[in-house]
Amino acid sequence: MTGTDTRRPGRGWLLRLVLTFSFAQGAVSMARPAVSYRALALGADESAIGVITAVYALLPLLVAVPLGRRTDHGRCAPLLVTGVALISGGCALSGLAGSLPAMAAWSGVMGLGHLCFVIGAQSIVARRSAPEERDRNFGHFTIGASLGQLIGPAAAGLVISEHDGRMAPTSATALLVSGAVAAVSYASLWRLEQRARTAPSGAPAVAAGPPVPVRGILRTRGVPAGIFMSLAVLSATDILTAYLPVIGEDRAIAPTTIGLLLSLRAAATIACRLVMTPMIRWLGRTALMVVSCALAGVLCGGLVLPVPVWALAAMLLALGFCLGVGQPLSMTTVVQAAPERARSTALALRLTGNRLGQVAAPAGAGLLAGVAGTAAPFVLLGALLLASAALAARTGPERGGGTTPGAGGGPAPAVKVTGPAAEGEAAPAPEEEAGQGRVGHGTGGPQARPQARPKGP
Repeated sequence: MTGTDTRRPGRGWLLRLVLTFSFAQGAVSMARPAVSYRALALGADESAIGVITAVYALLPLLVAVPLGRRTDHGRCAPLLVTGVALISGGCALSGLAGSLPAMAAWSGVMGLGHLCFVIGAQSIVARRSAPEERDRNFGHFTIGASLGQLIGPAAAGLVISEHDGRMAPTSATALLVSGAVAAVSYASLWRLEQRARTAPSGAPAVAAGPPVPVRGILRTRGVPAGIFMSLAVLSATDILTAYLPVIGEDRAIAPTTIGLLLSLRAAATIACRLVMTPMIRWLGRTALMVVSCALAGVLCGGLVLPVPVWALAAMLLALGFCLGVGQPLSMTTVVQAAPERARSTALALRLTGNRLGQVAAPAGAGLLAGVAGTAAPFVLLGALLLASAALAARTGPERGGGTTPGAGGGPAPAVKVTGPAAEGEAAPAPEEEAGQGRVGHGTGGPQARPQARPKGP
């Protein structure tokens, strides 16, 4: 990869990335319900709302892998800049749209911008994190998404009003505000990625190698498990948000209470990601993935039981905590498992799985709910999560559970630095040199991380 970071001065870049992600995700989470209300004000029925929602998820599927390929051999920061611009423009122009086809088109632009941003941001975390830091850094990174998902819908609800025929103007206002919120992301979108230092004279030429076929990436041990886990967890979150109000209606639980229960779930997810590192030290990555997905599957099935509100709150609190594990650890699993020069493509494939899940899971849940009642979607989610737990158990410590793998899942090779690191800066990790040829073959300078040197003669 070109443009990879070869120096990691602290973690200020990660804080700025989390802030940027919070604003970008908050804008999208505020805009998506506002798009539905705006479409209803324009005369849309349930089918039209479904089409507009599907365009958001389907359009990015066409470009996810090409964007990942480009990022594998280029810089990540331009994707963030482009993504924020597309999110902001898609939100604002949705608020100005006067027809349903225009709403669908700008919704697709918003989804494309979100995909660009997330591919670039996840690739930056993968490049700038040493192997032993990835679980923690991906966990902190996804806190930005959780904060946006927690605040965005609430902000939309404060702006949008159905009284006195004000849905059309207030939903348009919410979309314009969400566009402005996305633009605020630019305030912290600086120095997230550093250009690689020039190789010293006399250094051997670097060959990036041919692109790794998509089929080869998908057949790499650990990658399917990470993709499926991410799909299952995201599907659980989406369906839970859509169908918990239906359960509340059946059990005469007030909408305000349902909103508080969903916020409680989101808060538990944030809390989980704050304590990700000690949990991994205690259980190990593979065991944590298996246990969290299995417990989440059981809890999803338990939601259909006729329990009092306090018990439902306790189950959602535990479920939110368990669901907080899947997204960051699926990112780490995919990055650790994928070939070094195809990590951004692997992350793009993971996002492709997420988008497919966002389309297929609600559609399947709707069909099941129509045939077998409101309990069926939660049983489906339980089965998905239990299947992801079984698949995660097969990743093993070589790929999905190790902390310092090199290419091919073995130990990471030693790295030689060509100059003194700046004060307070760590030496480059092997993964940060991905795409620049085999590391550890330079000359001069002390060895960094000698404990990662390959064994043998």
